[in-house]
Amino acid sequence: MPGLEGTANPTKVVVHPLVLLSVVDHYNRVATSSKKRVVGVLLGQVEGNSVNVANSFAVPFEEDEKNPSVWFLDHNYVDTMRDMFKKVNAKEKIVGWYHNGPKLRSSDLQISELFKRYTANPVLVVIDVQPKEIGIPTNA
Repeated sequence: MPGLEGTANPTKVVVHPLVLLSVVDHYNRVATSSKKRVVGVLLGQVEGNSVNVANSFAVPFEEDEKNPSVWFLDHNYVDTMRDMFKKVNAKEKIVGWYHNGPKLRSSDLQISELFKRYTANPVLVVIDVQPKEIGIPTNA
């Protein structure tokens, strides 16, 4: 499959500040007044056991509030955006995905399986857009 990078499980994830700002902006545009979660794609490089996340983009995502196993992620949009980002920076590949948490959900495994069509070992970064304490608001 095109774009499949890295075969080992990464042990270190570096998230650039631009990504954190993009996720917070995504959340503020889409879900501030609701309990919806936002989902997006992480772009960067896999180098050995390290993932360098330098960029991201938001993805249309809907989830049934009553049944979390029912969700929709527009993978055609992901394909289109991946192709456009490839024209701007060919070194950046899809390395995983993010959501605003604050906790893992049962559907996260299914979504990670979907991202395996883009990268062998997709990284999930949970970014808390409303942190309760000072620090870097991420878990990977």
